[in-house]
Amino acid sequence: MGIIDNINKIFDHRIRLGIMSILAVNDDADFNRLKELLGVTDGNLASHLKALEKEEYILVEKQFIGRKPNTRYSATKLGKAEFRKHITALEKLLRK
Repeated sequence: MGIIDNINKIFDHRIRLGIMSILAVNDDADFNRLKELLGVTDGNLASHLKALEKEEYILVEKQFIGRKPNTRYSATKLGKAEFRKHITALEKLLRK
């Protein structure tokens, strides 16, 4: 087994890595909070969230707060496990 076997290609992009880092330490975060923390555009963030949702690494919950739509994201059990594996693989790589 090679030292890069558990590095997950889906987390290669810094925005996806950032999203998962935020969701790994918070129960959830809404779209605007993620956008603010990562300093990205709406479209850029949306495309990376869609990629993570497609892999079933995040859960999307849409609701209304008053009359305003609000979209919240949380990491799934699978997403957290895969992200942990990825981070552990990176740490092992750095120790080589």
